[in-house]
Amino acid sequence: MIVANELVKDYGELRAVDEVSFEIRQGECVGLLGLNGAGKTTLLRILSCLLTPTSGSVSVYGADVIRESEAVRGKIGFLPEEPPLYGEMTVGKYLEFAARLRGVPRTDVGGRVQDAARRCRVTEVIDQRIETLSYGYKKRVGIAQAVVHRPPLLILDEPIAGLDPAQIVDMRDLVRGFRGEHTVVLSSHILTEISQTCDRILVMQKGRVVASGSEEELSVGQGKGRRVSVRVRGKKEQVEDALKGVEGVKSWELSETNGTIRALITSEKDRRAEISRVLVRAGLDLIEIARPEGELESVFLKLTGDGRKEP
Repeated sequence: MIVANELVKDYGELRAVDEVSFEIRQGECVGLLGLNGAGKTTLLRILSCLLTPTSGSVSVYGADVIRESEAVRGKIGFLPEEPPLYGEMTVGKYLEFAARLRGVPRTDVGGRVQDAARRCRVTEVIDQRIETLSYGYKKRVGIAQAVVHRPPLLILDEPIAGLDPAQIVDMRDLVRGFRGEHTVVLSSHILTEISQTCDRILVMQKGRVVASGSEEELSVGQGKGRRVSVRVRGKKEQVEDALKGVEGVKSWELSETNGTIRALITSEKDRRAEISRVLVRAGLDLIEIARPEGELESVFLKLTGDGRKEP
């Protein structure tokens, strides 16, 4: 779907994107993760044909974003951090306007608007003026205008910025629903949202992609291995004896709280199924098995540095 090769974008003396190369497959949901100022928005604007790179190349479905920008624009839907809305228009009229701008045949506009409104959950406000909507609804209308022409590529810049916790959950579910049907590229500096929404992560620091992969792959790349947190009822000796029989388990740390034992287990590969089986066979009550909290945060900080010491 997307092939980028040594992309560079300079603003005078400032290099915002520094020799970035990556590929994104059709149907993937890929997150750009980085501190503020890492170059995420600049990269998305290049993909969206809003900025011309200083050097390097990037293509979408084989069309070059510089030489064939009109062809690329027809294949993408873009939501900037601040949705491009006209407050005096109703939601329905605005989506009709967006559909016609994107070249949707006049006979298909009505159906496309209704479909986009349904998918983005704005049907109940379709006759309401945009300026009267909450910020969460405005974000959803912004996504609706990005998908109304059914583009194969959907680009979302900080889609959850400014949303309250309930709206964040709703937006997360909405974006997940696009996976597979659309290729989705989104940016965020909120680690948990990237982890819970995306198939793969590109970590950016100072204009460069410093790591790529799933959360587990990033953990392995930083020497953490694949880690899993398990909580059981039983005796520590039972837990240790059971884990000794699991191939690939490298180490574990045990702690006991309120009558339960928590084991933080590190393995070479994903051994959750095997670990669950041996613990149950050992007569232990398996209460919980999950990735440990804060895993992505620690990997992220190791890849990029804290960032708070920078001016």
